[in-house]
Formats: sequence, C-alpha cells, structure tokens
Amino acid sequence: MRKKVAIVTGSSKGIGKAIAIAFAKSNEYSAIVTNSRKVEEAQQVCDEIKKLHCKSIAIEADVSKESDCIRLIEETIKRFGRIDVLVNNAGIQQDLPLTEINLEEWYKIIGVDLTGPFICTREAVKHMKNQKPKGGCIINISSVHQAIPKPHYVPYATSKAGIEMMTKTLALELAKDNIRANIVAPGAIDTEMNVELRENKPELESVLKRIPLGRVANADEVANVVEFLASDKASYVTGASYFVDGGMTLYPSFGTTAEHDAKEQQHSGTTSPISAKSKIQRKSKK
Repeated sequence: MRKKVAIVTGSSKGIGKAIAIAFAKSNEYSAIVTNSRKVEEAQQVCDEIKKLHCKSIAIEADVSKESDCIRLIEETIKRFGRIDVLVNNAGIQQDLPLTEINLEEWYKIIGVDLTGPFICTREAVKHMKNQKPKGGCIINISSVHQAIPKPHYVPYATSKAGIEMMTKTLALELAKDNIRANIVAPGAIDTEMNVELRENKPELESVLKRIPLGRVANADEVANVVEFLASDKASYVTGASYFVDGGMTLYPSFGTTAEHDAKEQQHSGTTSPISAKSKIQRKSKK
C-alpha cells in the first residue's frame, strides 16, 4: 500500500501536534510536514515524528500570509513530491466585546482562521488534481462555534461559520477530482487555547453544565477523528462536519432557558420561584 504525505498547519502544540503524532503512529504515512510561526517549536514535533520511523520536516509559515501559504505547499512538493492530506488546523481566538474590536484584530483572526485555510487548500488542490494517483483529502479544524454563537468572539465565530460553508462548497467542487473535504469541530478541549478552563474554576463549571458527557476532552480525542477522516476507512465521506464536543451542540446556544434551569433545580432537590409558580397555576386549573 502506498503511504501518504500530510501537512498539518499549526502543529507545534495542542490539537495540531496530536494530529501529527496520530498520523505518524498510524503507519499510513511516509512523511508528515509540521508547521508553526516559530520553526523551533514545529521542529520539536518533527523530531518526535522521526522517532516513530516516519519522515518529517518543519516549515515556518504564518498562514495569514499568502506568500507563506504558497511556500508551505511548494516546499512540501519539492521535498516529497505530492500531498495526500492537508489539515488546516492553525487558529487563534480572542475575547473582545463587539464595540472594542478594531479592524486590525478582525483581519488578524479572519486571516488565520479562514483566509489561511482557503489559500493553503487552493495551493494544495493544484497538486492533488495533477498528481498520480490523483486525489487527496482536506480536513478543516473548525469549532462548535460554527453552529453555536459565542458573544465576545465575533471574528472567531464568523470565521468558523465561513469554514463550514467553504468546506461544503469544496466537497461539491472537488468530488470529481477524487478530493474529499470534511470538518472536525471540537468543543471544550484541554489545550493552551482554552487555558481559562484550567485556571478559572467557575468558567470550567459553567462550561461543564453545557456538556452532556460532563467533561472536557483531550487533544488525542480530536486527533482520533481526524485520523479516521484522513484514512481510506472514510473514503465515502465528504462535506461532513464531525462534532467532537461531548454533546455540546445538542444545546441551542451557550445560554439556558428558564425552563431548563427549573428542571435542573427540580432534579437537584430545589425549586425555583418560576417552577413553584407553575405548580400553583396547574393546581388552580384543576
């Protein structure tokens, strides 16, 4: 079986690193390209991959810059001759109230989280269409916030919603070229991007109330799904969103309704004024 060549952007830490390591451990890859804005950090992951008997190079690139994206793809082709899997993982977010967001901050987040995946995909597809055997796999790492609004994160949530439609459109356009495009959308994951979940106990408790499985995931749990989608086991899957969120997207938003709160209080043995009033009204109707 011919082994694959993969690129994982933003793979120096967190989910990206876990994906790159999972690929190497799968024994399905001949080479994996790691990436970061700081090459020394990407090189550390590259060295770990080599210990797993898989070729690897680290490429410094800021995916918000078109020239860096083009160079990332070109250097991969120059070294390994093809690209079978592109994982657009690099992403940033920032807590900013709407009225405090300036254009520089807006463009920075949109640039990394949406424009970068577009450019990297555009350049990779040029080679996927012409290499032999033809085809490939694009996996975009999104977020539950492609579906769930997140106040104070307008640029981030907007970029993730854009990633969803971009991926579906890619899936339709590229299917004839044997190129699949899918999304993995994590929820609350224990990474440096979500450091507040480690340091802010009230914030963690608030988030856990909205996760049916009742816990935060680790990066490997996301990487496992990415590895599956990149494999031949998912050869008939394209244009799909896989939420790795413990059930978080089963809730309509990050807010809860009065009815939900009342039911939670009933289950915990307490009764809210709203639920008590409802009981009185029901009795009076009888």
